[in-house]
Amino acid sequence: MNEVDENAVEAALALVAAAGDGEHEIIALTLGPDVAADAVRRALQMGADRGIRITDDALAGADYFGTATALAAAIRRIGDVDVVLTGMAALDGLGAVVPSLLAAALDLPQLTVVQELTYSGGALTARRELDGVTETLRATLPAVVAVTDLANTPRFPKFKDIMAARAKEIEVLSAADLGLTDAASTARTEVVRAEPRPPRPEPEIVTDSGAGGRALADYLISNNLI
Repeated sequence: MNEVDENAVEAALALVAAAGDGEHEIIALTLGPDVAADAVRRALQMGADRGIRITDDALAGADYFGTATALAAAIRRIGDVDVVLTGMAALDGLGAVVPSLLAAALDLPQLTVVQELTYSGGALTARRELDGVTETLRATLPAVVAVTDLANTPRFPKFKDIMAARAKEIEVLSAADLGLTDAASTARTEVVRAEPRPPRPEPEIVTDSGAGGRALADYLISNNLI
């Protein structure tokens, strides 16, 4: 499980605890091969009630659109939901577009890059900081919410929670179960090139003998930093 997805699970647990009516459940949903079951199991250990894993050879290598389409189909199959919580971005691709595509597919309002989330009066209130500006947003339910790693501190499952998670259900669904066609799994995007981040250069230590300021200015200018 992506670390930021644990923040999404924690946010869901907080919302259910705040509701305090015992009428809500948390369903962990993912798309992926057998190894993806570990992510669902982690959510169950944290406190989710049940899990769903979508897996199908036809969906292998699904791009952002295919992933959002499959997840949306599974959510529709679940039925009425109050909140769809996701991490802000997957750590492998860092596209951060699946939450928005998911909201569009479900025709739901969306709150993204959320750093603080509360519920009151049938609506969600979110706080986020973008480009030095603090924004407060409000969305009626149901809604899609993408949280950042600043939203909360995910709990660490206790031994009894880990053991209890073994008895919780993980339903496995195929593309056919979701009524997905070949067109739904056809990639619309292509990764043209991926390059590793260049290594950091060795630091340059300048002994200030009276010209340290000039040396610093020359360095900044030569690296187009000023």
